Amino acid sequence: MIIVDKLYKGFNGIQVLKGISTTFKPGKTSLIIGQSGSGKTVFLKSLIGLHSPESGTISFNGGINTEFTTEQKRQWRQEIGMVFQGSALFDSQTVQDNVMFPLKMFKKQPEEQMLERVNFVLKRVNLENSNSKYPAELSGGMQKRVAIARAIVMNPKYLFCDEPNSGLDPNTAILIDNLIQEITDEYKITTVINTHDMNSVMQIGDKIVFLKDGVKAWEGTNKEIFKTDNEAVVKFVYSSELFKKVRLTYLNETK
Repeated sequence: MIIVDKLYKGFNGIQVLKGISTTFKPGKTSLIIGQSGSGKTVFLKSLIGLHSPESGTISFNGGINTEFTTEQKRQWRQEIGMVFQGSALFDSQTVQDNVMFPLKMFKKQPEEQMLERVNFVLKRVNLENSNSKYPAELSGGMQKRVAIARAIVMNPKYLFCDEPNSGLDPNTAILIDNLIQEITDEYKITTVINTHDMNSVMQIGDKIVFLKDGVKAWEGTNKEIFKTDNEAVVKFVYSSELFKKVRLTYLNETK
């Protein structure tokens, strides 16, 4: 479990995060939504330790990340998987080498054992027998699946995704959403996703945190967001025509 308590973070005298408190539970897919400039990226980078808070704490299973010893930090980093917006694969390396990269960095295992793990996660994301391919030979959706395989190859407790559906067609985006949800459920991972995709909100939003101007303006489930009267949330989600139609249908059916 991740517990965020009164998190503040700013840059050059400008406050970006303003006292955010929330929790993220194992086996749940939590989505961070909000307009550009709302603080989503800074919040995600704070969760994974790229930004240190000015005040407030972020706890991972009871341990505050800014208080970790060097060895605790090393262990904690091994427990984190990250899927970047652009997949961030190494173009000059094969799929196998990309997925094996974290194992080579953190694990002292025989090559055969690492390869066994790589093949396992590639099969889990439906990319078996793609070991020798290079990123340029893959579609955008396949690249995202390689990125997910690399993120889970260390069997992480925490999975963070930054706009995992960016640049994907709607059908492929749904496949990626479903894959992330399945992996989260199957391995009881604490998953946190930054997204603008309202389809993701409707499909996999076990918990949704809505940020506005660096403040947590609302949180709830993807069912609760349909019936909220929070003005900022309604205005934001109504920018999606699909979400607007679904929400209106939901409200009419529950009258």
